[in-house]
Amino acid sequence: MDVMGDKATLLETGRFVQPADREDPGAAAEELRHRLAAESGDVDAMSVLGSLLLRRGDLDGAESLLRAATAEGDRAAANNLGVLLHQRGYADEAAGWWRVAAVAGSAAAAHALGRHHRERGDEPAAEYWLRQSAEQGHTLGAYALADLLEHRGDVGAERWMRVAAERGHREAAYRLARALDRRAAAERGEAVEPGEDPVRVIRETESGQRAGIGKGDDEEVRGPAGEAEQWYRQAAARGHRRAALHLGAILERRGDLKEAGRWYLNSAKDGEPRAACALGFLLRDAGDQESAAVWWLKAAQDGDGNAANALGALHAERGETQTAERWYRAAMDAGDVNGAYNLGLLCAEQGRTAQADQWYRRAAYAGHREAANALAVLLLQGGDAAGAEPWFAKAAEAGSVDAAFNLGILYASRNDEASALRWYERAAAAGHTDAALQVGTARLREGDDQEAERHLRCAAGGGSAEAAYRLGTVLDARRPAEAPPALGEPATEKTECEEWYERAAEQGHRRAQVRVGMLAAARGDVVEAARWYRKAAEAGSRNGAFNLGLLLAREGSEPEAALWWTRAADAGHGRAALRLALLYARHGQLAQGQRWATRAVELGPAEVAERAGRLREALRQELSA
Repeated sequence: MDVMGDKATLLETGRFVQPADREDPGAAAEELRHRLAAESGDVDAMSVLGSLLLRRGDLDGAESLLRAATAEGDRAAANNLGVLLHQRGYADEAAGWWRVAAVAGSAAAAHALGRHHRERGDEPAAEYWLRQSAEQGHTLGAYALADLLEHRGDVGAERWMRVAAERGHREAAYRLARALDRRAAAERGEAVEPGEDPVRVIRETESGQRAGIGKGDDEEVRGPAGEAEQWYRQAAARGHRRAALHLGAILERRGDLKEAGRWYLNSAKDGEPRAACALGFLLRDAGDQESAAVWWLKAAQDGDGNAANALGALHAERGETQTAERWYRAAMDAGDVNGAYNLGLLCAEQGRTAQADQWYRRAAYAGHREAANALAVLLLQGGDAAGAEPWFAKAAEAGSVDAAFNLGILYASRNDEASALRWYERAAAAGHTDAALQVGTARLREGDDQEAERHLRCAAGGGSAEAAYRLGTVLDARRPAEAPPALGEPATEKTECEEWYERAAEQGHRRAQVRVGMLAAARGDVVEAARWYRKAAEAGSRNGAFNLGLLLAREGSEPEAALWWTRAADAGHGRAALRLALLYARHGQLAQGQRWATRAVELGPAEVAERAGRLREALRQELSA
């Protein structure tokens, strides 16, 4: 119990100050003065000297003095006598003296008595005495009352937690910040489990993107989140390591990495392993992997599973698979299910399918949704579609976007388009780019251009070249036909459909490259058209090669045109074969012309085959004449 008398105060932790190796001459003289006064019957001196001896741990010397002062009605002595008796294990007798002091107006004794009743399970009595202490301005009384009320779910808890925090109680400041943080999360619509400690260090995703509040989010700064930050800051400034950790996470989400790093460092030096882990990620993101590894090692040795996983990933990237496996196992031993999942990934990369299955299952049974998805993929690759489906479903129901998309693929492979589309839509709603493309394509087949456009825009915005191309075709189909520009007239501006075609073309989409070339040619921009046709042709597009040949032939470069038509015809382009047949026939190379005409007949389409057939017959007659 704490010694909080009117004339003497012990540390709030309940630990007594140990005597220094060298005795302070001033303190010794002061103690001697009090001792002489006490021996002469001075009650105040007895009380103060008793508290000094109690602080020093001299319980025998303190007890007689405190009892003598208490007998003379000194309430501080009564409180400290209660502390002494509590230290000796006489809790009931201690409570009796605390009651005497509390009734006499000692806030410290009321606080101690309230804590005594709470330890005994008598919450009504505990609340009464803690409230007496808190209302008299006792900081620890206010905090203990807030803790009791919070335990009950009483709305009055925050008021007293705030009172204690305002009086400098760092744990109260931290807990007030946590309550405000949870309120802010609830206002944002985020689910927060009771007792959850969500230090959101946003670095677990593959993209490495951070999310959270921004510097300009004035509403959040003024609201509960902003107030929470202020209390975290106050508690952290007083040395509260978890407050420093949370403050660092807030600053990191905001993008203030330098200050976030300082608070993580303070917290890590005070022994908070999660802060050491977070600091490691900051250093890694800054390119200092060696320093990151040092902090991850410190955190992992202190039992942080996330840091052990980070070390495992670091060694895996370096090809040190045995060391990586050791750290993943350490993460698993620390209770981090990601360790089992990462062990599964490591085994799968090495072709150790049976071991990968084992680790994926272990993580999946523990609720790891991506492990369930990975297990399903492994089973599907092994030909066990029936075994894969329930794991895909379990992962998808738990929120795995990839699993929802994979379920769509699974149902599509069974020609169950309705079920496939349902899962594609679910994944697309969660931002899955390929799923949005599938939904957009399905809507196009159904003739619902508006819904198709909406989903294709989402997919194209997410980086899908195919979606950008298909969106371009949707917009292109709505575009009214335009006459080619007259000679000397400036080319028309690019339309939105051309912008989407270009986006797809720049990502290497061959059909988009051909289409961009065609639109450029239609505008009269021959150089731009040739550039895109050449890109497509060099990437293997037979249409690109054919169109490039047409462009070159018009520009008078028939030999180079023939080279590109040959490439297109060899890839199965019938019109290119017909062009070659006509070119060779015109130049008198009848046998070559007949060979390419035959090839054009074989390749088609029908109108090309018909024309090539007539040409082949004419060339045959010419050769036989």
